[in-house]
Amino acid sequence: MSSRVFSPPFVASRFVPLPLVALLGVTLLLAAAAPAPAQELTRQEYALVDWVDRNVDGAIALLEETVNINSGTMNHAGVREVAEVMRPKLEALGLEVEWIELPPEVDRAGHLFARTIDGTRGRKLLLIGHLDTVFEEDDPFQEFRRIGEGWATGPGIADMKSGNVIILYALEALHEAGLLEGAQITVAYTGDEESPGDPLSISRRDLVDAGEWADVALGFEGGVRDDEAEWATIARRSSSGWRLEVEGRQAHSSGVFSEGTGAGAIFEASRILNGFYDEVKGPENLTFNAGVILGGTEVDYDPQANRGTAFGKTNVVPSRVVVDGGIRTLTNEQLADARRAMEGVVSRHLPRTSARITFSDGYPAMPPTDGNRALQEMLSDINVALGREPMPALDPARRGAADIAFVAPYVDGLAGVGAYGRGGHSPDEALGLNTMSLAIKRAAILIHRLVEAGPAS
Repeated sequence: MSSRVFSPPFVASRFVPLPLVALLGVTLLLAAAAPAPAQELTRQEYALVDWVDRNVDGAIALLEETVNINSGTMNHAGVREVAEVMRPKLEALGLEVEWIELPPEVDRAGHLFARTIDGTRGRKLLLIGHLDTVFEEDDPFQEFRRIGEGWATGPGIADMKSGNVIILYALEALHEAGLLEGAQITVAYTGDEESPGDPLSISRRDLVDAGEWADVALGFEGGVRDDEAEWATIARRSSSGWRLEVEGRQAHSSGVFSEGTGAGAIFEASRILNGFYDEVKGPENLTFNAGVILGGTEVDYDPQANRGTAFGKTNVVPSRVVVDGGIRTLTNEQLADARRAMEGVVSRHLPRTSARITFSDGYPAMPPTDGNRALQEMLSDINVALGREPMPALDPARRGAADIAFVAPYVDGLAGVGAYGRGGHSPDEALGLNTMSLAIKRAAILIHRLVEAGPAS
């Protein structure tokens, strides 16, 4: 039986109208609670939209040209060839362009940076792309190819040669509209985002320097959309490594678990991994993965190639195990906590075994901040002004790491500002070509509004 709440009957003779002042107060209260309407496009911004509509075919042609140049991270000549395609186009906009050579021991191609000259207006902006892809010269996936209506496939088309083109064409739109003059902008095309050179203190030094100079960083890897929404990326998780090395006493298996022989290396490794699962797993946005495990009496593991061999016999207690894994966190503090917890599990040993865990730094975290949320609101407003839906913040668990995280401690940031694609890092990688126009428009308007907003407070 449903319950109902009854109100006293309305009696006309007892009705007393609210004073005008009270009604006005209620109206103002409701207005304050309602979200502010999106800023409509200005005349200048409509000019940017019109220019993009007239020139998007050129952007797609440039995308095809660069996709057809293999630039796997270790194909240094290919990375430089893509840079040489982009260089004159950046110089034509009046930017000062620099190829940053890395020391030979880093074993990476280098980076292409471009900067506006003598800019004084608005926020200092760092626009981040990368020239390399995960597809090396020996990969069968090598060519740009149109598939179906409005789509194309190709190595790095979504991650992120489309983003590189979007940066260029957004700046070109601003240049043609006379809106780039006086802006303070650095474009950073790194050459090894998919596999950063070691040490990071050298391979990411110039990017970090640019981040310390900037007020805002925009990362142009592909955007995310699904049946629910088009999403804005205000946070990205870290990505770093761990390696577990376990030793046991090799002996005849008839003595396993005895006082003299102990448990062996494989049982100890299993205890540790199970301990990670039971004791370390749990906090939101923390994930860790054991990607490779080798165990036996003989183990040969090559961490650079992520492959190795193991030998053992069922009647011999194994003496060695190697486990290589990765860990992702939303903050650097969360990473430190997880590492301490893993060390605690490792420190407890089964009989006659020993183990040690080592950690390697990789991509830091890009945590969500109020400044990042403000950028999200700006991008969302632009999307609405272009006739689309608001853009909520994406769950950081849905994205991998990226170069923008290296500058996150210094700037407000927004990632995933690129076009929409699918199948990244796979032979099915593809891009919705009709979303190139949208991404260029959004980027050009966002850059324009950040320049016009004045200097950072």
